[in-house]
Amino acid sequence: MLFTLQPEKSGTHVLLANIYALNGMWDQVANVRRRMKESNVKKEPGISWMEVRDKVRTFIIGDRSHSRSGEIYAKLDELRDLMNKVGYVPMVEIDLHDVKQSEKELLLFHHSEKLAVAFGLVATPPGAPIRIKKNLRVCLDCHTAFKFICKIVSREIIIRDVNRFHHFRDGSCSCGDYW
Repeated sequence: MLFTLQPEKSGTHVLLANIYALNGMWDQVANVRRRMKESNVKKEPGISWMEVRDKVRTFIIGDRSHSRSGEIYAKLDELRDLMNKVGYVPMVEIDLHDVKQSEKELLLFHHSEKLAVAFGLVATPPGAPIRIKKNLRVCLDCHTAFKFICKIVSREIIIRDVNRFHHFRDGSCSCGDYW
């Protein structure tokens, strides 16, 4: 299954690379990504943000530039351990990188919205809802993780992505897992 690339269609490039990745065609993925780079086609990065004490905090995947980065990543590690104990299994099949499973798990766990939630947990008072906005659709793994997290920490998590509001409370989401 080979397709031709049209330089003006950045969304097409990303979709094509994803299709190849889903089918394990890593040489084709590399070819599409190389051609995207040569054509200066860029994929929009996932960004999440939240406001705490009248200041907007922004997060991107794997970001360690935040002044409270140590606390954020420590909270993520704590959450991952707690979630694993109650049955959470990272959905590594949705990560479209040609890397080992352990690396896929880390990539998934360092998504921007998970960083934002971890920051919210360390930077807001206990019991306060965590409100986050995201420029892309929340991935299925993050959606599932937030159902676990809200139950474990007894906090409401409200995320507005490009499609809808997700209000996580007591282990479920207001979208009814329509996602």
